[in-house]
Amino acid sequence: MGKTIRIGTRDSELALWQAHTVQNHLEKLGHKTRLLPVKSTGDIVLDKPLYELGITGIFTKTLDIAMLNNDVDIAVHSMKDVPTALPKGIVEAAVLKRANVKDILVHKGLDFLNSKGTIATGSLRRKAQWLHKYRDHEVVDLRGNVNTRMQKLTNSNWNGAIFAAAGLERINLKPENYIDLDWMIPAPAQGAMLVVAKEEDTYCREALAALNHKTSEICVHIEREFLRELEGGCTAPIGAFAKINKEQIYFVGALFSLDGSKKIEVVKEVKIGREEDFGKICAQEVLNNGGIDLIEEIKIMMK
Repeated sequence: MGKTIRIGTRDSELALWQAHTVQNHLEKLGHKTRLLPVKSTGDIVLDKPLYELGITGIFTKTLDIAMLNNDVDIAVHSMKDVPTALPKGIVEAAVLKRANVKDILVHKGLDFLNSKGTIATGSLRRKAQWLHKYRDHEVVDLRGNVNTRMQKLTNSNWNGAIFAAAGLERINLKPENYIDLDWMIPAPAQGAMLVVAKEEDTYCREALAALNHKTSEICVHIEREFLRELEGGCTAPIGAFAKINKEQIYFVGALFSLDGSKKIEVVKEVKIGREEDFGKICAQEVLNNGGIDLIEEIKIMMK
């Protein structure tokens, strides 16, 4: 059946798991495929926080270039890492069924929660929300793939580190010593996998259309529309989560200051079928409630 679909992916264990999942789906549908792993800048430069690198789409840019150079046909991403504006000529081809959206705390005991403690994360969103709840704690930067971060936690004197539940579950690395952070608003599109293809590649786009999960697609697009309207990149202190409950779409989103002292939140519902511009409307409510000034403050502090 047709050409061999060349699948581009990062070369971490989690990224390869995701790419193999897409490969298996496509091959079950009768397509021929080949995996082509590459290393992104975000995987190579580990001694600086992500926001200091100043590159939008740091985990996706290498694969974008490979696709535009015709070295790969499609690319598989953790959707929360993908910029809200894709490069010209590249389009979303499938959003797979979403996995666990929660953040979790992997810890060495929970006594520290009521006193002073040190938590590790490479995410400004997680840092801001943790400091909003635990003002006396210290949050340190943690970079690397999932396996590397878990090892760094083991070798440190930190009390715990924050991870996306989906990533640990996918590669069977979720330990017993964790708690769900039900109060933490996830990153837009957390737990979702996105496959992109070239706009002109009708063969791959048609093949991938069979993998698309419509409910997940609706929810993550609302979240990413919220993010785009707030002008936040994937590392900004912005959380967003949409879910469908019967005929309603429930949404919660928030913008935080970098130190977690300020939080502007919106909670709204809309009927299914009326969700056009819903993420944008929710973002505008945040902007009108002080978000404009807070975003300017964040931009100044990150310069």
